[in-house]
Amino acid sequence: MKAAVVLKKGEMPKYVEDFAEPTPQNEHEILISVKASAVKNLDKMRASGKHYSTENKSFVAKVVGGDGVGLLADGTRVYAMGTCGMIAEKAIVDKKRVVKLPDNLDFATAAALPNAVMGSAMALRFKAKMQKGDTVLINGATGVTGRMAIQIAKHYGAKKVIAIGRNEQSLKELLLLGADETVSLKQNHEAFVEQIQAIHLQTPIDVVIDYLWGQSTEQILSALKGHGGFSHRTRYVSIGGMMGDTITLSSSILRSTDIQLSGSGIGSWRPEEVQLLVTEILPEMFQLAADNKLTIDTEIGALKDIDILWNTEISSGKRLVIRI
Repeated sequence: MKAAVVLKKGEMPKYVEDFAEPTPQNEHEILISVKASAVKNLDKMRASGKHYSTENKSFVAKVVGGDGVGLLADGTRVYAMGTCGMIAEKAIVDKKRVVKLPDNLDFATAAALPNAVMGSAMALRFKAKMQKGDTVLINGATGVTGRMAIQIAKHYGAKKVIAIGRNEQSLKELLLLGADETVSLKQNHEAFVEQIQAIHLQTPIDVVIDYLWGQSTEQILSALKGHGGFSHRTRYVSIGGMMGDTITLSSSILRSTDIQLSGSGIGSWRPEEVQLLVTEILPEMFQLAADNKLTIDTEIGALKDIDILWNTEISSGKRLVIRI
């Protein structure tokens, strides 16, 4: 079968025309014909062996891509999480992690949506335990998942969404997606902190969803720091580290502020939460997208061009989808 395969550890995937077709190993697995699969940072990290979920695994030649959309043997259109790579003509998937797609939802959108939903809805619903009427701040809102977080936070009933980012044009676009206010990372430290403090004073921030970490996180935490009196409770959830994997955190911030720090990602979710992702969250989000109430921008490429596309810089806010 045709597939995108990493043949040697550390190399980019190559287009292979005669890779062995996978076969189900037990009654819990089924074969699907893949129609599209999105390329995410997670896929790139796993393919390179640098992601924490692959650090201790021995290398074998493998198809890349963790999920995708396609057809079951009876023609049913589905999204599925693979037990093997998904950027290929055929893939094995777990029966318990298959979601039927609305008939009017195109494959490219369906392939692009799930990772962004996982990186936003799971954090909002389970880690931040977001409530209707909450004020939500999103650090790194101009990326694909940040844009999704804005829309889902509003769908879940956020009273106010504050979007933080560096790209000025993208920040303006976020207002059309539902953001109520934007904060530029291009400001100097003092101006940035002052703006966050002013927002927090006017509409106390209940939830922070953070895709950047690094210096921007240090600045946000500094802005939320209390001054000896009672403080507003803020649930702070880390999802990514695009600006750095570590921060310097003063213990005085934790002592002076009613802040709860947590993370959302593979390994931090409970089995029952993943089950709800499959049975409730993804079906709801697919239907919202089919009804044009949830949007995600895609850039579509062909499987045969995977060698070129893998490290190609994609326009801000767009997800690369490989059409099979």
